[in-house]
Amino acid sequence: MDKPTVAVEILGQTYKINCPKGHEVELKEAAEYLNNQMREIKASGKIVGLEKIAVLAALNITHDMLSGRKYANSNEQQLRELTSQLDAALTHQTKTG
Repeated sequence: MDKPTVAVEILGQTYKINCPKGHEVELKEAAEYLNNQMREIKASGKIVGLEKIAVLAALNITHDMLSGRKYANSNEQQLRELTSQLDAALTHQTKTG
C-alpha cells in the first residue's frame, strides 16, 4: 500500500513526510500544533537554535500529553468507584424494596 507524501511547514521549512493513507489531516494538524509551539518558544527569545527549540517544544508537548493521561486515568478511576457505589446502592435497594 502506497503512503502519500504530505508537505508540512515548520518554522519556515518545508518537510515532506510519508503518511498512512487517510491520516493526512491528522498529520497536518500535528505539524501545525508543533509549528505553533516552536514559534512561541522562538518568539520568547530565550532559546536560540532550531534543534533546541524543537527539543523544548517536544518536551512541552510530551509533558502536556502525560499530564492529560494522568488526568484521564484519575477520572476513569473515579468513574469506576462511582459506578461501584451506584451498583451497590441499587443492589441494596432491590433487596430491601
